[in-house]
Amino acid sequence: MNAAASNSVRRIVVVGGGVAGFSAISELRIRGYDGAITLLSPEGLPYDRPTLSKGFLVGTEDAAKIRLAPEAWYAERDVELLPVRAVALRPATGTVELDGGRQLAADRVLLATGGFPRRLGVPGGGLAHTLRSRADSEALGAVLTPGARVAVVGAGLIGAEVASAAAVLGAEATLIDPVDPPLVPAVGEAIARRLHAMHAERGIRTIVGAPVEIEADDDGVGRLVRLADGSTVLADAVVAGIGILPDTSLAEAACLEVDGGVIVDRAGSTSNPAVFAAGDASRRRGPDGALLHRSEHWEAAVHSGQVAAAGMLGQEPPEFGAPWLWSDRHGVHVEAVGTLDERHASGARTLLRAVDGVPQAAFLLAADGHLLGCAAVDLPLMVRAARRIIDRGIIPDPDALADPSVDPRKLTR
Repeated sequence: MNAAASNSVRRIVVVGGGVAGFSAISELRIRGYDGAITLLSPEGLPYDRPTLSKGFLVGTEDAAKIRLAPEAWYAERDVELLPVRAVALRPATGTVELDGGRQLAADRVLLATGGFPRRLGVPGGGLAHTLRSRADSEALGAVLTPGARVAVVGAGLIGAEVASAAAVLGAEATLIDPVDPPLVPAVGEAIARRLHAMHAERGIRTIVGAPVEIEADDDGVGRLVRLADGSTVLADAVVAGIGILPDTSLAEAACLEVDGGVIVDRAGSTSNPAVFAAGDASRRRGPDGALLHRSEHWEAAVHSGQVAAAGMLGQEPPEFGAPWLWSDRHGVHVEAVGTLDERHASGARTLLRAVDGVPQAAFLLAADGHLLGCAAVDLPLMVRAARRIIDRGIIPDPDALADPSVDPRKLTR
């Protein structure tokens, strides 16, 4: 760490105990910062969220297993962890107000406040479960019992994972989404169709439609989901898996620039140079001044925390390669790197690698032959190779990409 940063930054307060805040703390110590760090994590020890719709939901992982680090990790790095919520940020005085009135002084503040689940904007939408916290997952797991009927609205990553977990637990799931198939921008149409077809193969009913109302049934226990076409789905529980909204309340109250997220530059700095933001709540402004889309994926949150750590210390932020995402459902692992969204790539074409007519991987090639993105099912080596190809600007051999007999590791040579 440079001497100037060491002298001027003696206390950092991180607001939010998700993976973005956690990665920022880790990066601060790696970069040599030896000043005070306070982490405000209302839920206590930070834990990993992706498993809440997977292993934790079905009971193969417990609260201890999903912690990002054991309690001793924080003490070893001299991090003060407070299980309390921040209620106000006052950049002018360099303080953060906690629930209860305590004021914390800070030279730098990192807002890693994450987001909260979107609610169904229909009458009775509040009757649906959402999934964001460990408590949410525990509440949902309690109703996903053998024979229970669950209607899942939204067949994207979270909704599909919840439906898969419901099947594992013996519940009868109905998956509702207005798009057929879901996830095309993320993984391409061929892989999206393969993934969506897995639901019916596991006994999950899929409906193309949208709810217009949710109401309690006559006994007040079940839920009746009324769809736009007039049909209904009766369920013991309804789950809304339709994305999140960024939690920008502290930033807005502090008069920071907010537009669909807390606006940050390439170093993670907000419109106030003493305040930084990372994770799901942040939204970066590109070099040309345009606002980029927020990313709600795990790796993006990790990277943004690392960027903010460097920024808070006045150091050059790290650079990362093509974005990556992953999901598990019905015993298969799907990954995607780069972009598969043809809407943002004029003249691009899709190429498939298939075995016996079943697509194993999809590639989006630019008009000039460069690889823009790849999605694959249970082919981690392929995704790793695709990421190297994208990051190095290699123009791959299309025939080799499509040939299932070609070892992915040979594609980067």
